[in-house]
Amino acid sequence: MTVLAALPMTRPAGCPFDPPEELARRRPLSRLAFPDGHVGWLVTGHALARAVTADPRFSSRHELMRSTLPGPADAEQPPPAPPGMFIGMDPPEHTRYRSLLTAKFTVRRMRLLTERVEQITAELLDAMERHGPPVDLVTAYAQPIPALMICELLGIPHADRESFQRHAAAVNDQDLALEERYGAGAALQTTLRELVLAKRAEPTDDLLSDLTSGDLTDEELANIGALLLAAGLDTTANMLALGTFALLSHPGQLAALRADPGIADQAVEELLRYLSITHTGVRTALEEVELDGHLIKAGDTVILSVQAANRDPAKYADPDTLDLRRNATGHLSFGHGVHQCLGQQLARVEMRVAFPALVTRFPTLRLAIPPEEVPLRAHSDVYGVHRLPVTWDET
Repeated sequence: MTVLAALPMTRPAGCPFDPPEELARRRPLSRLAFPDGHVGWLVTGHALARAVTADPRFSSRHELMRSTLPGPADAEQPPPAPPGMFIGMDPPEHTRYRSLLTAKFTVRRMRLLTERVEQITAELLDAMERHGPPVDLVTAYAQPIPALMICELLGIPHADRESFQRHAAAVNDQDLALEERYGAGAALQTTLRELVLAKRAEPTDDLLSDLTSGDLTDEELANIGALLLAAGLDTTANMLALGTFALLSHPGQLAALRADPGIADQAVEELLRYLSITHTGVRTALEEVELDGHLIKAGDTVILSVQAANRDPAKYADPDTLDLRRNATGHLSFGHGVHQCLGQQLARVEMRVAFPALVTRFPTLRLAIPPEEVPLRAHSDVYGVHRLPVTWDET
């Protein structure tokens, strides 16, 4: 089997929503060379990606991970995930942490937050209208909605929310120098440790205060807070911004949502599938596993191309077409298996409210710059846009 020299990252010119063309042409499973010389595997098929993420023989442990990005020649293997950072752990450690949070992120509990999301959304739209066009939709709308929600959920004081939002976005931005990303992560940790101490001293009505009543250490609580903040802010913010860009680039679909906001649930699932902003996952085999007729050896790293799997024609008919009325259930944008995104229901609530509210409030909404000039987060762990200048006709 031919070995792919590097993970394809370059999207086709003029098609900011499509995966790299080389990914689309790959067979469901192929060999992939890593910058450190390791030869692992690349999964692009939907069924195979789902199988790997559900198989306990494939690990998410941080110390077993390899990066597809070049690093220093003498770079060492990463250390184990710090206490509380359960995304880089396997059961039973992963289960211990996740079980403490599962009851706080149920579908019912997240839907009870709908009224608050509607209030925040209305206030931001009012502010946009008062400001007048043009505005950067990222800073005016897409970022504040999940930022305010996750900060309220964690009980982050108003005075700290702007810096939290800035640092959380920087951690995932691979367009920034490594030192800046590490600095942002360190700043988050420092502030969260201070917040944990404050919650222990004077608990308030929020998730972090609830967790201080258990046996978690300050370090565990700070890391859980950092994980939830990073996962719940940057991803949804980019879905709202890139999703709006996609709708403005597909006027027929935009018109369908504006005419019938009742399709919002379907529209959100289709945008999640179509855009696949968390585009890559990774697992490492703990033992020999046969996959699609090939032997995956213990220690082999498997890269999961979520963006390719979500465009797999074996799963979705005409997968490169954005169709807001499609039944897009089964997409892998929130992952699958024990590591499926804990906050997915909150993200859904935010998007189900925010997209219809935006396009109905501003029926003439459009890009304020040519689409090819929209600055893309091409090298980020979470794909999206840096800015999205939009305008509309004032009444």
